[in-house]
Amino acid sequence: MVRVRTRTTIHGHEIMKGILSYIGEVTLFIKDFLRALPKFYKSFGLIAEQIMLIGIASLPIVLITSFSCGAVTAHQAMFQGKDYMPDIYVGMSVIKAFMIELGPILTALVVGGRCGSSITAELGSMRITEQIDALETLAIDPVRYLVVPRVVAAAIALPLLTVVSETIGCIGGGVCATLIHNVKPLIYVEGLRFQFMSHELWGGLIKAFAFGIIIGLMGCYHGFRATGGTEGVGKATTQSVVSIFILILLSDFFIAQIVF
Repeated sequence: MVRVRTRTTIHGHEIMKGILSYIGEVTLFIKDFLRALPKFYKSFGLIAEQIMLIGIASLPIVLITSFSCGAVTAHQAMFQGKDYMPDIYVGMSVIKAFMIELGPILTALVVGGRCGSSITAELGSMRITEQIDALETLAIDPVRYLVVPRVVAAAIALPLLTVVSETIGCIGGGVCATLIHNVKPLIYVEGLRFQFMSHELWGGLIKAFAFGIIIGLMGCYHGFRATGGTEGVGKATTQSVVSIFILILLSDFFIAQIVF
């Protein structure tokens, strides 16, 4: 029994040590990013390129996800409120769900899985092939040249994609409500305007902005820390996506407590 307790204690200490080490490394990486951020104006071309890669290239999957989730939301609203909920509340349910929660979180998870892994794989490959070391040799700050454009681009692209997601989600809900549940289009549109509150829209966009920063930072961090050849890049990519998803879900709760 004593041996088991000792091994368990040692194992617990190793886990705690690993967690604290991870938090410390991420903190130092964020510090380096904040130090290089004031010079972002030198990278407008790179930022625009990354916005295209993160934002425009992610549109198809965001459109499909948002449309289907909007239709499901409208269907569930009709199913739950059948026989006693006025039809005007269908549109209200869809738009409030997307502005407050579904729009930002769905967009962040989709883009985080797609672009976070891409960023990590790209920078991880540059790390193991010593391209990042070559930048340092040429007196080019790799954080300013590689990290800042990606984080800034993600922070810009996520709110824009969220607006698109909310719009398409409402369209998907309208298609489901009008074609399947025979809700009059004018009543559905009136429901979208019913009890509309601007702070709910801005609160969702604040969430999206924070999620964009998380995706950019964690994707770059794990890419910079990749080791062990191609296998190491694969592990770093997996760790990046997992950490992005966890941080998005945790930050979603805390931002909601502050904003709403």
